[in-house]
Amino acid sequence: MVFTDFQTKQCLFCAETIQARAIKCRFCGEFLNSDKARALNTDPESDSPSSEDEETNDNVLFVARPSLLGMAPAMVKGLFFIVLAGLLVRLPLENLINDLLGLGLTESQSLTVGAYRVITGFGLGLIVVLVLVMKIVRLKMTRYEVSPDRIEWSRGILDRRVDNLDMFRVIDLKMRRSVFDCIFGIGTVGLITTDKTDPEFEFEKVHRSRELYDIIKKASLEADRRTGVVHLE
Repeated sequence: MVFTDFQTKQCLFCAETIQARAIKCRFCGEFLNSDKARALNTDPESDSPSSEDEETNDNVLFVARPSLLGMAPAMVKGLFFIVLAGLLVRLPLENLINDLLGLGLTESQSLTVGAYRVITGFGLGLIVVLVLVMKIVRLKMTRYEVSPDRIEWSRGILDRRVDNLDMFRVIDLKMRRSVFDCIFGIGTVGLITTDKTDPEFEFEKVHRSRELYDIIKKASLEADRRTGVVHLE
């Protein structure tokens, strides 16, 4: 008596059920021992995350960047200086000063003073804009990532730097929120650590600052228990 093997498998190309020993699919006609089939059988799908990536994502407790809303006070100051620069460019201050003080400036002298006034106004406005742009770029190039074991942050524009801080080195933490921070829903979380490089570290103007505070507080206590670290006052 002959027994038939009814073990089956799925076709790599059409996903239809075929016999396990088949070398050619009877539905789509593709050969299952070709180079194309071997490539499909060995290469992982590009859109499916690997187990290592899933583990990494699961270990990340908090990811954030400094919020541009934290620059509101700097923006207000910058706007003041930009308005001042505009007044220097537009208003003929040399004529007003000449009339009030009676300096007796000639027309050529007034033109010279006016030229310097315009250059000063444009220069002041340009400096203010550049300073604000540099602050914005610096904030957007900063990234914080918190895991159960460490805190990692990257920053820098041309010279990119990445540093990390072990969670068991955190001694104390505090949260600071100004009036502007409360309005915009941001805050600054500061850490006091035993790290020689960064004894005082700040998460600058981040959203969900209270959540971050609680995460670090819990993670630092758990890290102390795992490593057996005792912080003495």
